[in-house]
Amino acid sequence: MTTADEFLEQKEKFQLGDLPTESPHPKTTHLSDWAKEDVARGLNVLREVDLDALRRITRLRREARDFFHAVAAALEQGDRIFLVGCGATGRLSLSLEFLWRKRHPASTQVCSLMAGGDVALVHSLEGFEDFPDYGARHLLELGFGPNDLLIGSTEGGETPYVIGAVEKAAEISTRPPQFLYCNTRQILVDRVERSRRVLTNSRIHSLSLDVGPMALTGSTRMQASTVLMLVIGLALEFGRDVDGAFAVLEQWIDFLARQDVVPLEPFVIAEADTYRDNNRTIYTSDDYAITVLTDTTERAPTFNLAPFDSPKYPTDRHSLTYLMIPSTDKPEESWRHLLARDPRPLEWPDIHAKTTLEYLLGFDFSRQALDIRRRMIEHSRHHIFQIATAGPRLQLKFAGLDERFDLPGSVALLDHLTLKLLLNMHSTLVMGRLGRFESNLMTWVYPSNGKLIDRAARYTQILLGRRGYGDFTYDEIVRAQFACKNELSPNESIVHMTMRRLVSAPT
Repeated sequence: MTTADEFLEQKEKFQLGDLPTESPHPKTTHLSDWAKEDVARGLNVLREVDLDALRRITRLRREARDFFHAVAAALEQGDRIFLVGCGATGRLSLSLEFLWRKRHPASTQVCSLMAGGDVALVHSLEGFEDFPDYGARHLLELGFGPNDLLIGSTEGGETPYVIGAVEKAAEISTRPPQFLYCNTRQILVDRVERSRRVLTNSRIHSLSLDVGPMALTGSTRMQASTVLMLVIGLALEFGRDVDGAFAVLEQWIDFLARQDVVPLEPFVIAEADTYRDNNRTIYTSDDYAITVLTDTTERAPTFNLAPFDSPKYPTDRHSLTYLMIPSTDKPEESWRHLLARDPRPLEWPDIHAKTTLEYLLGFDFSRQALDIRRRMIEHSRHHIFQIATAGPRLQLKFAGLDERFDLPGSVALLDHLTLKLLLNMHSTLVMGRLGRFESNLMTWVYPSNGKLIDRAARYTQILLGRRGYGDFTYDEIVRAQFACKNELSPNESIVHMTMRRLVSAPT
């Protein structure tokens, strides 16, 4: 959608502000203030929101039983399980395949796909998630067959790419595809036609993991992607033993409730100061590379930061951070380490030039990454943020800080999710200190697809109302947003720029 008229003609498809996952969380209204003035309180409230979401999942044991049994049946009969998602759910799908392959090195039973292919682990490909045909085509190209099981995960329950793959799977396989989402069923049936199609299709089985609003409004990389990765991962781990899986879940919740997250505070302050001084960070990790990469890359679309950049494709805008896997020597090796398999690019250059293997391998996460970054960005200092295991604990080292955090240790999935929660808290508050959101609204979100255009318009409308300018219509805001997008610089917020344009416009 390149014009406001094109978007407004089909705006009903994307106006999702009344979905729980898109609503502001009442506990985090002052999150941007805490990021700047009381980081410890921000950390504790973010942990509280995570715990609230996880406790809601413990009530869904009965509802989840059929899903666990469907996963177990496919594995027991030697058939394949395909995991599909977009953005955060795509990255969690790749992470779950990684964890499967680490546990079962000789097995190819679990196969993941995300909108844009593996390169979208590094940065999204604009507009891909809006096309259901792309999801169906991707699934077919990976060889999905009549005995295979597809698990589609979508935070909101309305992502076209995932829906396209799920509907195609329902046509092909004798196994009904599983559709997991994080809103209430009825609101999707009532509000979103494409979701209604899936949820009322008797050939598709669905499971609602409704956890309410996100800690940062609409930032489904947080609680929604956590619970989706958790439930799918537990099903892959425990199979038919649903009671055993939920017992482990409850133990993990108790573990998280005891964990002290305040030691993250100096790390938040130090990393924010690094960027204020026009310097950069490079995260290093071997054991947790895919989880670290997920958090660092997801900062870009959430806060309108420069995505990871490749030396093969020079740009004037460089990412604030990068990933280095110290045990690897070359780009190919770093990608195999990251995914526990060879990369699977789409190779759809007719649709997008960045879907090729050549482009993907331009991102070098090997031990050469630090030297490459230093040559690319000569004017900045590059500070190493190390994340490693230290016995049974997780060690974080950065800017003279050295802290260890306990890990649950029982299941690798929960170790990775524990790190995910810590990194989500950390990076959110880093961005809050840099002014990249207001209250708990993502004011720097970049409107690159229909869903994000709507988000930016809604946040603009909310903040205009708080400032006493509540008379602007949704359509007026969208038109102003499109005009601003053409003039937007990397150092401006689309929401604030749109607000200024509307308020200063002659009457």
